Amino acid sequence: MENIRPRLKFGNKIDNVKLRKRKSHLYSKKDECPLNNGLRVRLFVFCLVLRLINCLLVQTSFVPDEYWQSLEVSHHMVFNYGYLTWEWKEGIRGFSYPLLFAVLYKILYLLNYDSVLLLKWIPRIFQALLAAFADVKFFFLVRSFESQDVAKWTFFCHLCSWFTWFCCTRTLTNTMETTITSLALCYFPLAGSKTHSSKKYLALVAMAVIFRPTALIVWFPLLMYHFWKEDNKQRLITHSYIPLGVSAVMISTTIDCIFYGKWTMVQFNFLKFNIFHGVADFYGSHPWHWYFTQGFAVVMGPHLPFFLHGSVLAIKKHKILLATVVWTVVVYSFLPHKEFRFIYPVLPFCMVFCGASLANLKAWRRPAALFLIVTNLGLALYTGLVHQRGSLDVMDHLQILCDRSSILTPTQADVLFLMPCHSTPYYSHIHCPIKMKFLECPPDLGQEGYVDEAKTFFTEPLHWLTVTFSNQSSLPTHLILFDVLEEKISTFITVNNFVRTREIFHTHFPEGQIGESIFIYERH
Repeated sequence: MENIRPRLKFGNKIDNVKLRKRKSHLYSKKDECPLNNGLRVRLFVFCLVLRLINCLLVQTSFVPDEYWQSLEVSHHMVFNYGYLTWEWKEGIRGFSYPLLFAVLYKILYLLNYDSVLLLKWIPRIFQALLAAFADVKFFFLVRSFESQDVAKWTFFCHLCSWFTWFCCTRTLTNTMETTITSLALCYFPLAGSKTHSSKKYLALVAMAVIFRPTALIVWFPLLMYHFWKEDNKQRLITHSYIPLGVSAVMISTTIDCIFYGKWTMVQFNFLKFNIFHGVADFYGSHPWHWYFTQGFAVVMGPHLPFFLHGSVLAIKKHKILLATVVWTVVVYSFLPHKEFRFIYPVLPFCMVFCGASLANLKAWRRPAALFLIVTNLGLALYTGLVHQRGSLDVMDHLQILCDRSSILTPTQADVLFLMPCHSTPYYSHIHCPIKMKFLECPPDLGQEGYVDEAKTFFTEPLHWLTVTFSNQSSLPTHLILFDVLEEKISTFITVNNFVRTREIFHTHFPEGQIGESIFIYERH
């Protein structure tokens, strides 16, 4: 019996080791653990509810591109009426992004649910769903290479960012670029990350570039970093970089050739017009330091001091992420035309450093968290519900003209927007073919007889109106204008019996030709 007992103990040890190995094998990846799966579901439900609320609480306009480079194009693709800007005539925009919403529009049309309400909100709800999914993936990414404490605070910083709240449910190509960049980062070979997959992250990068070619600016240092770290560089190029790159170009070109109806290389045209011909400068330019002195600080908002603190703490551990942020800001600084949204894709990168800062603050983290919640909430609600909401509200009022029971039927209504070009959405937000016209402002591409209609109008508005509408029969039925223009054209308004029927608040910060309120005038 004494000889048997040690053998039994030894046997138990072997069984225990095997059991531990089996468990280790089963849960070698955090994401496969049932506990983590449960956490993933709870997080997704939370993020989904948050982003849907986010979507509903953003009722303002940001920039024209969120409509004119997406929803207006999608509406034209499905319903065969609307307006396409000069970019679509010159072939510098790809149809891949509008195609997503065109599919949604087509489904609504086939189901006979293509109401204007659904046409406005379904694309944004779609963006909200993608944003919620990316939020969850981002949390698990940070948790894979950082402590649970840092991951928690990074996620907190990400969710309470006012600029993310402001942008993540909009139908901007920058929004899709940021969402896909966050998802691609989850499969990128970051130090400590356990979800690395070259093909997955490169496929997502290719998709981001299809939707917005400038995504290459953000990903260039990351691609170089991966190439430098990779042992088998030849295999990476021949089995990943080249096949996925070529596939992306082929898919994008095929889609564009189908909808343009001719051979069109959008990526080449984009570079030719924006870089070599400097067309982007036409829409405004800023000094080289604008991102460093204004742009980056505004996008970061109240997170800025925590980002700077976290950068000092985690510069060695996350140097590639910090290098990508700096690289992106520097490259965009060399381009004359600058906008806040251009650097939006690196905002999730910055949140890693903000999370490291809050985790390191120890006793001060709760006051810091309260500060971030209060300040970001104020900015998010103001910019989402108040600032520049008139551009959307005016379209709701014009939508009444589509009601055949109104005094003017859709065939009789004639609306003229006397505003800076593309100040409002267009047919995607009224969904009926009433006659509408706005002041056009295409750049000078060297064509004969070029005219910047908007510039000509605002130089001498009364003269332009008098010449254009010398014949009473050609007068529009409705005028839409900012309050700053009213006094300048008051004579035209009075002589032609236009009466103000609506005043709509737009912004507390009028600037140039953009006023505090929008007026709707109707001819009697």
